[in-house]
Amino acid sequence: MERSPEVSNTTRVQAFILLGLSTRPDLRGVLFVVFLTLYLLTLLENSLIIYLVCSHSELHKPMYFFLGNLSCLEMCYVSVTMPSLLVGLWAGPFHVPFTACMTQLFFFIILICTECTLLASMAYDRYVAICRPLHYPLLMRPRVCLGLALTSWLGALVVSVAKTTCIASLSYCGPNVLNQFFCDVSPLLNLSCTHVALTELVDFISAIVIFCGTLLVALGSYVAIGRAVLHMPSAAARRKAFSTCASHLLVVGIFYSAALFIYCRPSRIKSMDLNKVISVIYTVATPLCNPVIYCLRNKEVHAALRKSLPWP
Repeated sequence: MERSPEVSNTTRVQAFILLGLSTRPDLRGVLFVVFLTLYLLTLLENSLIIYLVCSHSELHKPMYFFLGNLSCLEMCYVSVTMPSLLVGLWAGPFHVPFTACMTQLFFFIILICTECTLLASMAYDRYVAICRPLHYPLLMRPRVCLGLALTSWLGALVVSVAKTTCIASLSYCGPNVLNQFFCDVSPLLNLSCTHVALTELVDFISAIVIFCGTLLVALGSYVAIGRAVLHMPSAAARRKAFSTCASHLLVVGIFYSAALFIYCRPSRIKSMDLNKVISVIYTVATPLCNPVIYCLRNKEVHAALRKSLPWP
């Protein structure tokens, strides 16, 4: 039986049901152990990076300042989405109050937008270091680095307030089942029983500004870096320059490939099972792999780590 307009206008969903990563009971137990281990390992890795950057004066450089910020962000980032993923694997589909869902969405948007701008700032740092080395102490002085970091956080806050307000103001008359392991933009738009054109427009414009804007900054920086590297006189200098950028370029590629697949499109996304797989990449895999990628070949981090170990 169809609802009358009056009933639809006065009925509002008070809670959502998150289906979680998997609804198969035979898989949930194994996946719970796997993702709990990954969560703890992510916290440990990023905590170690923050400790090394803060406690060793030789790491008090712009590159490591941004790396420390990124590690702090990713600890928060994974802690926003992973608990609900683990609850879903432990207990199966579960209810999330409307306010809690919007709160999770708010922090998720802040963190993903901040990560975009931080990655762009790190690309700019490498551009200045390689293409304008004589001006590096001036262009990347502490005040500039702090300003870039604060701008990343404040800009993301503005975007998150706008997007979350638009999504929270929509009417949700039922059904209330989210085929996702956290409260994400696209699944929520799919459940709205009102016209979502304006909200989708805000989502699309913010995606263009944040995702595409920062991606263009990163790509522009690396195009300039590539040209500078090709004109270096020796192969040793080219290898050294490339090694300082390869890890960051890999992180940018993984993160933006997954994020742009989902967010830089104005229409509602129907393939929610595919969405969950892609979401795992940038909410679980990226925070786990970033410390390894950045520090695997970094001699300064290795030296700082050896100094911190209790054994020689």
